[in-house]
Formats: sequence, C-alpha cells, structure tokens
Amino acid sequence: MRELPEIETIRRELDKEVSGKKVKTVEVPGTMSAITRHPNKKQLASKLEGAKVKSVSRRALVLFFTLDSGDVMVVDIGATGSLRRATPKEPVDPDTQVVIGFTQGGQMRLIDGGDTAWMSVIPADDLDTEMPELTSLGLDPVETPVSWTHFAEMLRGQKTKLKAFLCDQTVLVGLGDLYADEILFAAGLRPDRVAGSLTTQEIRRLYRSLVETLHDAIKYRGTSLDDDSFVDVHGKSGDYQQYVKVHGRDKLACRRCRTPIVKVRAGGTTTYLCEQCQV
Repeated sequence: MRELPEIETIRRELDKEVSGKKVKTVEVPGTMSAITRHPNKKQLASKLEGAKVKSVSRRALVLFFTLDSGDVMVVDIGATGSLRRATPKEPVDPDTQVVIGFTQGGQMRLIDGGDTAWMSVIPADDLDTEMPELTSLGLDPVETPVSWTHFAEMLRGQKTKLKAFLCDQTVLVGLGDLYADEILFAAGLRPDRVAGSLTTQEIRRLYRSLVETLHDAIKYRGTSLDDDSFVDVHGKSGDYQQYVKVHGRDKLACRRCRTPIVKVRAGGTTTYLCEQCQV
C-alpha cells in the first residue's frame, strides 16, 4: 500500500517535470477501468487535450493536477498503480491504463495491473461535491506542519489505541501500517497504548518521531518492500526500506536491542513491534 511518503515523492517529481506543459494527446489503451467516472474515452480526451498543467498538488494520497482550463485532473494510483514518465518510443507496458502526451516533454503514463488506480477530470469548483471524502480529511503532517502542543491537543481525550489513532484518516492523513509501525518504534511506544494516556514526554517523542520518520522516508523517495511494487516516476524503487526498523521484520533481531521483532494481527491489520523497546 502506498502511503504519504510515496505519494509525496511522486508529487514532487511530477510538479517539476510536467508543470507548465500542455497536453497534446490522451490515449486509453484497452478497457476504461481507470476512467469509469467518464462516459467514454473521447470525453476524457476532450477535457485534457489543449490544457496546460499549472501545478501538481496532493490531498492525502490523491494527486491533483491543476489545469489552466479551470478543471483539475485527479489521479489516485491506489494500492497497485504508478505514474511513469516516458518517451513516445518506449514500449507500452501491457498494464498501461492512460497515456498523456505533452507538446514538449514526452508522456505521463498511468500503469496499474490491479484495477485500483483511477483518473478523472473535475471542475475545480466541484471538487468537494464530487469527492465529499476530501472534506473529512485530518491533518497532513507534511503539508501543514504543526507544533507539538497542537499535536498534544489532538491526543487529549482520545480513547483509541495509538496505531489506530495514527492510521485514522480523519485525524492524520496518509499513514498506514508501515509508517505507523516505524513511528511507534522510533517513539518507543506500544501500538496498543491508549492515545489519550501518554505523558507529556511521550507525546513529545511521538511527535518528533512522526515528523522525522515521514521526512526521512520522503528524503529517501519512499519504501519499496518485497511485496510492494512501488516505483517513482522514472521507474526507480524507493530507498527507505534499508532504514526500516520493525515493519516486515518479524523474527529478525531488533536493530536496537537484538530482541526478535514480533508480528501481531488484530482488528484486520498486521503490526510489527519490539516488545523490549516499546512500552
């Protein structure tokens, strides 16, 4: 599953590479599985061809390409998709869903073999209506940094477990099992602690680990684990997996204390932790 660092990595790369470029052609090879919000391929093409990309932004795990036409191209790569830059001469991957050609600067391709990615062009003024889930999003810890005291207020009175708190998209956006596990390990806190029970010192540690873990993961262009096909817009894997401390490392020695990492399944999620380092 792609989480905030992976999507932010893609956003930053595309903002540099396609902002200011005009769409020349739009092709939808094969089925319309990624563009079901449009009645047909021609309608999608008519909304994009001739439009210029002004900027690429992000809300949670969804990318927004602001166009000079007044529309926004919304792209969600889902759990299995990717956005790739390519030249017209490069072979087209059989899982390619959409190919956008620019008047200068090659192509951008939406590739997904798992039918989880989608793309749609929506008038900017209609975004909240067409995507009501955007109105209930929580704090974006990368896009909107806050002080640790504000973070402490968010924790006050919370009766949920720490991991559930971190993964609640109405509280914090973009976090899933991987980074929640890494943040809690860095903070030395068990995932089943009640969020509202932390001491001031523990809140400071959690806040610091949240910020540092996410920024480090973005610095190293996301995480590409063995069971995940994440690549950036140039088809390159992320590098943060070499710094992962607990996630996916069950039965391996903790890098801090050498105690074997434990894998726990509960509530439909899988959690990795060190029972010695996390209290």
